Amino acid sequence: MITQVRGRLVEKSPTEVVVDCNGVGYLLHISLNTFSSLPENENVVLYTHLSIREDAHTLFGFISKKEREVFKLLISVSGVGPSIARTMCSSMTSEEIQNAIASENVALIQSVKGIGAKTAQRVIVDLKDKILKTFHMDEVSLSVSNTNKDEALSALEVLGFNRKQSDKLVSAILKENSDASVEQIIKLALKSL
Repeated sequence: MITQVRGRLVEKSPTEVVVDCNGVGYLLHISLNTFSSLPENENVVLYTHLSIREDAHTLFGFISKKEREVFKLLISVSGVGPSIARTMCSSMTSEEIQNAIASENVALIQSVKGIGAKTAQRVIVDLKDKILKTFHMDEVSLSVSNTNKDEALSALEVLGFNRKQSDKLVSAILKENSDASVEQIIKLALKSL
């Protein structure tokens, strides 16, 4: 119904914004990623999704069409409602969500508040093919970097480092050097830990 809102940013908080469109103020629920990407000036364009339930009509706003598309895919999964999908979009970027689903990273999806093991597996089963098709992702490159990441994380854990802390660091390393070998990942991680 409402697909985008263009107007003046009247109020903003990490979870919602009010956009004035010709005298009508729209309350949009947003993710932390959208919040951090909002422009400094007052004029803003947000892509929207209207969630209609018996007890509420809720408008969700996104800074990019890609984030909105990921959100729509997430809420299509049984057991994932709009609030959990928004939490997921706040915890990870759209690219990280796509990569987690495409590479079947259950642990990363399960790390989101409100998502258990069964729901995380259902997200992967339901969305993996859609993610690969919709965003034209290459499955082979994802699995190679994911294998290197898993090996590096296991090695760092054996060396006595916290897995959660190491996971963030290794993800950051792979973002900068996507083709890094396991040895290179471990060396770079050890310098930062």
